Amino acid sequence: MKIAVINFSGNVGKSTIARHLLLPRIPGAALIAIESLNADEGQGTALRGRQFGELQEYLQTVASVVVDIGASNVEDLMGQMQRYRGSHEDFDGFVVPTVPRLKQQMDTIATLVELNRIGVPASRLKLVFNMVEDGVTVAQAFDPLLTFLKQQPIARANPRCCLGANEIYARLKGTKADLATLANDPTDYKALIVQAKGTSEKVALAQKLATRRLASGVVPELDACYSALELKT
Repeated sequence: MKIAVINFSGNVGKSTIARHLLLPRIPGAALIAIESLNADEGQGTALRGRQFGELQEYLQTVASVVVDIGASNVEDLMGQMQRYRGSHEDFDGFVVPTVPRLKQQMDTIATLVELNRIGVPASRLKLVFNMVEDGVTVAQAFDPLLTFLKQQPIARANPRCCLGANEIYARLKGTKADLATLANDPTDYKALIVQAKGTSEKVALAQKLATRRLASGVVPELDACYSALELKT
């Protein structure tokens, strides 16, 4: 399965979606990060959007890949995709994360319109409603975007494809830690904390315990969101 994670807007959680939602649930998938600004963060292979020719060739050699397209490269990559007619068909799906802020919703609409314009069918355009606050429904938080899609159904909008804000992602930024591994960590941190001699050691162990608890809570949410995406080859 070959999935692109894309949005004209920044700060919608594209890298989080690529790394923590999609990558662990697509067997054998590699992660490609197309983001010239973040090329030194050590997350996957970095390519610039204008090197779409190379990316297109690479896509023919692998069975599964998640391509995280940074906001600074989306417009350029869209132009390349238009130039290489039919190249959008190399992707089984385009996952478009969005957040409640109005600007990001407007950018999301622009992204969907452009993908539709170059020929991506609605069945392959999948929204992820990200950073939804507790007690707020997707319908309430994303009314402008959902209203647009009712009028122009150019993408699939499933309210169950949603994720709440969670500090676990900030804790893991810059690391290669896997959420499922963290959630299933059998270490008895409480016992270790009791045995620890110094405050700094106790705090470090307490942080690991907190991280495991956060991971245990977020993994089922990610599983449910991925299932609701209904990604198909």
